[in-house]
Amino acid sequence: MTANMVSVSNPRVSVKSGPLPLHQAFAETAKRWGNKPAFIDCNTDRRLSYKESLIAALLLARYLQRFEDHYIGILLPNSAGCALAVLGTLFAGKVPVMINYSTGAEQNCHYAREKCGFTTIVSAKQLLKKVQCPQLDGMVLIEEVLATLTPAQKMLAAAKALLPVRMLLAGKAAVAPDDTAVIMFTSGSEKAPKGVELSHRNVYADVRAMCEGVVLHPSDVMLSVLPLFHVYGFTVTFWLPMVTGMTMVTYGNPLDFKTVAQIIKDEKPTLSVATPYFLGGYLKQSRPGDFTSIRLVIAGADKCPEWLYKAYQEQQGIEIHEGYGATETSPVVSVNVAGGNKPGSLGRPLPGVQVRIVGLADGRVLGTDREGKIQVKGDIVMKGYFGDLEETALHIEDGWYETGDMGVIDADGFLWHRGRLKRFVKIGGEMVSMVRLELELEKLLPEGCECCAVEIPGGKRGAQIAVVLNQKVDTQAFRERLQQKLPTISLPKAYYVLTELPKMGSGKIDFRQTTEQVRQLIAGEEGSA
Repeated sequence: MTANMVSVSNPRVSVKSGPLPLHQAFAETAKRWGNKPAFIDCNTDRRLSYKESLIAALLLARYLQRFEDHYIGILLPNSAGCALAVLGTLFAGKVPVMINYSTGAEQNCHYAREKCGFTTIVSAKQLLKKVQCPQLDGMVLIEEVLATLTPAQKMLAAAKALLPVRMLLAGKAAVAPDDTAVIMFTSGSEKAPKGVELSHRNVYADVRAMCEGVVLHPSDVMLSVLPLFHVYGFTVTFWLPMVTGMTMVTYGNPLDFKTVAQIIKDEKPTLSVATPYFLGGYLKQSRPGDFTSIRLVIAGADKCPEWLYKAYQEQQGIEIHEGYGATETSPVVSVNVAGGNKPGSLGRPLPGVQVRIVGLADGRVLGTDREGKIQVKGDIVMKGYFGDLEETALHIEDGWYETGDMGVIDADGFLWHRGRLKRFVKIGGEMVSMVRLELELEKLLPEGCECCAVEIPGGKRGAQIAVVLNQKVDTQAFRERLQQKLPTISLPKAYYVLTELPKMGSGKIDFRQTTEQVRQLIAGEEGSA
């Protein structure tokens, strides 16, 4: 049977046309699937059914209703506990604010509170210890919350879970599709994070589009290791399974490559969705045949290097399908699918999502194979940047979201990424793409060697490009080969080696931190000269 055919015994997932409030969609799924496992939590070695998960979410909702805050911070690792905290917050009639704990937890807590105007943050003692964050005033530790629950409260929640869904959503839990479902923060890899306001309509539309565009089954088991403070994990590895009745295999540390590879071998997920950096780490900790349960691997959030495509195919017999998205688009815009995969491309837009390429200077819509700015339109586009109408207006016009990415659409409708607009450097009056340089370099690098092009000050000569690597290479040989592919103006002026390139919580290279470290190295060289 081909990949696009579906047997009667293993039907494709289907979701209501909606849009539905997300917690309503979950409640309906929980009632439908009852005793089916919703979570296999590898952090605690616990398994929760959909029925048990609904009861737990209602218990947390009852507890969270006591707080006056409309927004509730969530500072938890990816786990059943984090997912239930999000669900409980929504059932309590409040809005979760997802806080990044991987890039300075305490600082990010203060930033989120100041930005959104709330006090209460749900966290966990073990996480605070691990990320060296003090217990701030207003923090609620989930372990302590669970310890306070009485048998009577549990019985009441179990009884409430038996009510019709419309009664579960009465009162504070009643929301409209265009109400805010979550506040996410942009990665901050280029500048300070912005608060992105996503509605129930936004996230539900993206889930529905994925169900229509990708062959998925209720029997699928999702490997969920991406942090939920990142929109890729929040929508694709959390809400997608929770709305469709899949099982989530959760683990809180995607950087623990050896453990995740063992989880794949033991728990046998069928879907693996992660960033290229994480996927590469899991592959290196595996042996041929360890990933036989996986039928679909989707890479996103960063460009997928050619060596990783080949390595997965050769070692595990698995084809990687790359996709594209942004926090502001809930996130998935396009994805390659089985039977329609062009490695190196970002796939075709999902059903219901419009993508166009416009001119850099005049904004005119461009035709096939013409490079320009990528714009996206559809129900997946955010409500806006929280509390920032001016920034929202700069990025959304007539429903079209300006992604800040450059790309082309080929004759078959596939989207190809050509780099971030902000990752172009003006040298000698010409716009030079650092991403294009990286793409050519990756063809020359040994397996596992990462690279990042950064802009460095050039004094009277203007801006210059330097390349940062995580291991030493023969840069002279590189220069000779790059000269055959790139104009002289695009060639790097220097190479620097860092033991490890700075990463965001998603595994994406942190361009700001990388650039800062290089500039410190340059300052040190100039100081010792």
